[in-house]
Amino acid sequence: MILIARAGEEQAALRLDDGARELFPQLSKGEIRRIIDLGGCAVNQVMVRVASRQLRAGDEIAIGVMEQERFIDVRYSRDDLLYEDRSYLAINKAPGINSQRTPYQFKGTVEYAVGQYLKELGSAEPARVIHRLDRGTSGVMFFPKTKAAATWISDRLKAGEVEKVYWAVVTDLPEEEEWQVDAPIGKQSKFRYGVTIPGRASVTDFRVIATAGRAALIEARPKTGRTHQIRVHLTHCGLPILGDQPYGGETAPRMMLHCRRMSFVDRGDKTVTASAPPDELFRAACAELGLTLPD
Repeated sequence: MILIARAGEEQAALRLDDGARELFPQLSKGEIRRIIDLGGCAVNQVMVRVASRQLRAGDEIAIGVMEQERFIDVRYSRDDLLYEDRSYLAINKAPGINSQRTPYQFKGTVEYAVGQYLKELGSAEPARVIHRLDRGTSGVMFFPKTKAAATWISDRLKAGEVEKVYWAVVTDLPEEEEWQVDAPIGKQSKFRYGVTIPGRASVTDFRVIATAGRAALIEARPKTGRTHQIRVHLTHCGLPILGDQPYGGETAPRMMLHCRRMSFVDRGDKTVTASAPPDELFRAACAELGLTLPD
């Protein structure tokens, strides 16, 4: 929920937290300070993380209210990285964490944590999000460490020259061992996408890795990079992902979609690869269904 108000003469010269307390009486001063610290407050559409910032009459204040239990503090050290060289680093994103800043938060996102890690290295470069995973999806995320590296990998992504391999758990059996979905994707509502005409061209290759009863572990290789692409294409096939309730999936502790591997060729013709082991919730779901994960 986003609350918006404009500071009047009564709030002019007040601290941001004091002025916001007057404008949003439903929030305590402690809640407001917490929101400011998380990066969920904007003044005149610019994020502000300093509670003592002085207000001026006419300032527009936007407050993003997020449930406390949704916040997870994210930090990365060198031992946490899947890959690192002079140009790139890769992390294993946990489920339930936002890839990048939202109107509700900045701190507690992968973007913020990678930015802090770069600062610890002595770098002045920002954390550039050149691709993202949905909040419920886990697995490999690459970050460029320089502007030149960001341009290179962004161009490779646009050209479809980055290999991306995902694992998904579904609770029905596909009709084929291998198949391709070539179906355009478009936005159907604020938070939902679907196969639709007109839509953006979208292609995904699928392969069955393992089956047990009516459950299957599917490998997905998206050839394009549309929002919710794998989720939409599997739902289109009548195979919604376990835990993906917005798309008809059965209830589970998390959405069972994991980016297992990413690979591309860097500017020096070296192949850069990162592989992420699935987390315990993903492994437990597979074990409960009798699905054997590959080594």
